[in-house]
Formats: sequence, C-alpha cells, structure tokens
Amino acid sequence: MRLLLFRHGPAGDRQAWAKAGKDDAVRPLTADGREKTRKAAKGLAKQFGRLDLIISSPLKRAVQTATYLAERFPKAARLERDELSPSSDPALAAKWLASLKEDAVAVVGHEPHLSRLAAHLLTGKAAPVFELKKAGAALIELGRPNALAALLAPKVLRRLGR
Repeated sequence: MRLLLFRHGPAGDRQAWAKAGKDDAVRPLTADGREKTRKAAKGLAKQFGRLDLIISSPLKRAVQTATYLAERFPKAARLERDELSPSSDPALAAKWLASLKEDAVAVVGHEPHLSRLAAHLLTGKAAPVFELKKAGAALIELGRPNALAALLAPKVLRRLGR
C-alpha cells in the first residue's frame, strides 16, 4: 500500500480559539490556510495521480483538508476515523490501516499524531523521526520493510500545484 500522510492546513490560533471558549474540534482552516491547502492538494494530485481512499480525523480542519484532497481525487472513497484524532494512540491507527485492502490511501490528520504514526510504521516506536508542516505530506510504502518514499514540504507541494 502507498500511504500518504497529509497534515491539515493552517487553522485559526489554538489559544485564541480556546480563550473564546470554543471547542478545538470545530476550529477551521483560515482563509489563507484554505488557499494553501488547495494548492498543496493540487500538487499532490500532480505528483501521485491516484488515491483509492481518503481517511481523515473527524476534527473540522482535517475534514476541510480532506475535502480539498477529494476534489483532486474524485474517485477516492472517504471516511472519518477517531483513530486519527490528535489524542489517539498511533498504534491503533496503524493496526486499522493494516486491515485495509486499498493500494493508495491518504490519511489527513494532525501533529504530532501523524509523525508518531509514521514513526510507528517505520521504526516500530512512537518517537517521531520528522515533523510534518501544515499542508505538508509524507509518502510511506507499506511492505516488508515499510519505507519512507517522500517527505514533501508545503512550499514544494504548492509549487507542484502551479
């Protein structure tokens, strides 16, 4: 399986959101975040060509990011999974992902959860080996052994999307 990890785009300020008494689960992408994420998704589409399934965290900013990805991969099925929530154990997400039969899957989520998931898949440990920037991506080839195939910064993805 080709597993694409895609971090949600820039969202509103977490502390300001909390100060206003708002639930972090509904914190959306900013206007700039929506634009950057759209361009990054376009770059991913040019680079990877096909996705069978897009799975996102149920938090609003991840769902919004997955929507931009789905616009570029309209044939991909979509799911939301609690295993991709920021506080979830990455080992649970890895276990669930291992049960999938699709060849090309995108996971849209949050840091440090995504980098911990990548570390679990690549090393068997939860200590992150890299950090994904907002609207950045990593491609992991799941096989024996699992391998990091690409680590793409948001600026690179946006350039690819031009």
